[in-house]
Amino acid sequence: MMHRPEAGIALPERNEGAWSHCNNFRFHVWWHKALLHLDLGGHDRALSLYDTRIRTDKTDDYRDLANAASLLVRLELDGVDVGQRWGELADIAENRADDGCLVLADLHYMLALTGATRRESAGRLVAQVAASGAAPTEQGRGAAHPGLAAAEGLAAFGEGRHARAFDRLSAARAHMPTIGSHAQRDVFERITVDAGIRAGRLEAASAILDARTALRGGHADTFARTRRTRIADAPLASDHGAE
Repeated sequence: MMHRPEAGIALPERNEGAWSHCNNFRFHVWWHKALLHLDLGGHDRALSLYDTRIRTDKTDDYRDLANAASLLVRLELDGVDVGQRWGELADIAENRADDGCLVLADLHYMLALTGATRRESAGRLVAQVAASGAAPTEQGRGAAHPGLAAAEGLAAFGEGRHARAFDRLSAARAHMPTIGSHAQRDVFERITVDAGIRAGRLEAASAILDARTALRGGHADTFARTRRTRIADAPLASDHGAE
C-alpha cells in the first residue's frame, strides 16, 4: 500500500520462522511476497513462487485458490504466458461454483473459469451469484451488490467485451470494500482499469488510477505507471461502447 516492495519482501524473509510452518496461512504470505516481486518487475520470480510455494499443495480451499487465481491474473495482465496453470484451478472452481457461501470466493472462482476460457461454467456461476443475491442474509446482500455486477463484469472481460466489463465492474466498484482485503480487491481494480483502457474509456480509467494512487498515500506503483503509459499511447478510438 506504500509502494515499498523491497521493504515488504524483506519483512517476511526476516520472520520466516514465525510463519513458514503454519497451515495454509503460509501460502498467503508467499502470495503477498509474490505481489511485491511483481511490483519490481520480477515476473519470473513470482511465477516460481506460484509453482514452488503458493500452489505447491493443490488444495480446494477457496483461500488457496484465491491466492493462485489472482496472481495468475496479474501476470497475464502484464503479458506473461502462464501456460496450462489455469486448468486445475478451473476444475476446482467448477466443482465449487454452487457453494454460494461467500462472494469473495465466487469472484475468484470466476477468475479461474475465465482464465481457462470456460464460458459456459462462467455463465452458470453468474446465475448462481444472482440466485444467492435473493437471500435475505448478509451474504445475500453482498451477492446482490456488488457481487452480481462484479461477476458479470469479470465474465464479460473474459469474453473480450471490454466496454461491458468496464460498465459492470465500475458499477460494483464503490461497494467492493465490503469484500476482502486491499490486496485481494486490487486484482478487480486492475481488471477494471485494463477493461477501461481496452474499451477506450481513458478518462474514466485514469480517474480510477488517481483514486487508487491516493489510497496509497500518493505512491504510484508499477501497475499505475505502466497503465498511465498505456493511456498516453492509446489510440483515440478503441472498442468504446462495444459489446
